[in-house]
Amino acid sequence: MKSILITGANRGIGFGLVKHLIENPGPLKYLFATYRNPEKMKELQSVVCKHENVYLYQLDITNFKDHDLLVQYIDKKTNGYGLNVLINNAGVSSKFTRINLVKSEQMIENFMTNAVAPLMMSKAMLPLLKKASASNASSALGVHRAAIINISSVLGSIAKNDQGGFYPYRSSKAALNSITKSLSIDVKNDGILVTSLHPGWVKTDMGGPKADLSVDASVQAIVNTLNSLNEKHNGAFIQYDGTELPW
Repeated sequence: MKSILITGANRGIGFGLVKHLIENPGPLKYLFATYRNPEKMKELQSVVCKHENVYLYQLDITNFKDHDLLVQYIDKKTNGYGLNVLINNAGVSSKFTRINLVKSEQMIENFMTNAVAPLMMSKAMLPLLKKASASNASSALGVHRAAIINISSVLGSIAKNDQGGFYPYRSSKAALNSITKSLSIDVKNDGILVTSLHPGWVKTDMGGPKADLSVDASVQAIVNTLNSLNEKHNGAFIQYDGTELPW
């Protein structure tokens, strides 16, 4: 992987991925990390300030008109090389919600951020992904050629839903999984892999302190899994260790 874009990189899984990638850079030349709130990116900035190959970019992913500006920025910084990997990580989650408490505003916010925004970001980045794919045409389908990784959740699995509730988050992640499947078909001939990935139940602001995994453990497994992705994972729903999940 020569160039990567990670959205929502100022905390949680996104921040963990940035730290791991700069500590173990390999052939990575360009790491683009977006954040929404300047007041909450100081820790991210302090970690990456000594790394010339890391580019921070302020972005609210639901401001779709700004996506094209990011495309232009990445294209210029990479000297037209393109983008090997887009990790659609930025997301929101409403608290556990039963039917009598769910609000339409929660549904709209979760769908906009967790499903619509990743789709529109993927659409905007397609020219850059196609450039990288063409430059690595001899490589097999995977992250070393070009890939879109949608950070999903097991809560988006319809088959594994045995507790109910979580209407905004569950349904938005199920929608993201559906988007992943359609994208995987639409861009396969361009040499671009598309996968939904559940990072595990992780100790983050979103996952809470009772979660099973530390950020470091999740991120280490995610990176190992990303490096092992191939054509059989195109359009798949997997978790951090590569295990396939039911839709």
